[in-house]
Amino acid sequence: MRTLPAIACAVLLLAGCGTRTAGGGAADGGAASIQCVGSDTLVNLALAWAEAWMAAHPEVRISVTGGGSGTGIAALAAGTVDIANASRAMSAGEIETARANGIEPVRHVVALDAIAVVAHPSNPVSRLTLEQVADAYTGRVARWTVVGGEDRPIVLLSRESNSGTYVYFLERVLRLGRKDAKDLFSPETLLMPSSEGISTEVRQNRNAIGYDGLGYVTPDLKTIAIASTAGAPYVLPSAATVIDGTYPVSRPLFMYTAGEPAGSVKAFVDFVTGDGQQLVTGLGFVPLQGGER
Repeated sequence: MRTLPAIACAVLLLAGCGTRTAGGGAADGGAASIQCVGSDTLVNLALAWAEAWMAAHPEVRISVTGGGSGTGIAALAAGTVDIANASRAMSAGEIETARANGIEPVRHVVALDAIAVVAHPSNPVSRLTLEQVADAYTGRVARWTVVGGEDRPIVLLSRESNSGTYVYFLERVLRLGRKDAKDLFSPETLLMPSSEGISTEVRQNRNAIGYDGLGYVTPDLKTIAIASTAGAPYVLPSAATVIDGTYPVSRPLFMYTAGEPAGSVKAFVDFVTGDGQQLVTGLGFVPLQGGER
């Protein structure tokens, strides 16, 4: 797996308890500290950025914690963190809550990602349309034989509802991008607390189907090629298919700051969207392309 050693617990360093300033981090005994909380999809990449940044700037201490995009966004809106990592955009309600607390969220695109649909390596199904994936996850299709597989039950795996990946998958795949759609995950869906949890379960359950950010997909998982509609090309997720727009389940990844960043927070975000992009590919994500920065 393309992850940093011993970082699954998602805490790099404990930041100090100094006073947080709008967009600028906290002062703690003369040192700057930055708290960065949120998306589990982004946590390994954010940790890599933090380690690289602190190696060059030992006067700055950065804490990186997961917990899901919703957790990070709520903490930013409450004014308790400097950066919210998010694998989805903030909702209008979340922005309104932040503004009610005197915080103006500012969005920074920091990388690109694909959500891969994965199955056990022994599963003969190698391609699905978005509608077929939606039918499985809503419970309209319950057995693999309906989509060309063996006569086995489909075991559905998903992230928990505070995950930005869950929200994106719900809106883009289950609801096929339709704003008026009300489809929900089948109540039979098993909710997993992390991307690693989905990968682990898929490896050992030949009936399972799951979804993960591209950076968490390993060679011992079967990645399903996806077509946007019946008759459209089936495309595997990769950096190339994200960049050229042919993979239908790709997305930007974000960092949100409380107002325009300043001080050490600005310097760190500038690194993330600049020289820090050199670390992105090695962790399985897709670097920003020119104007997206």
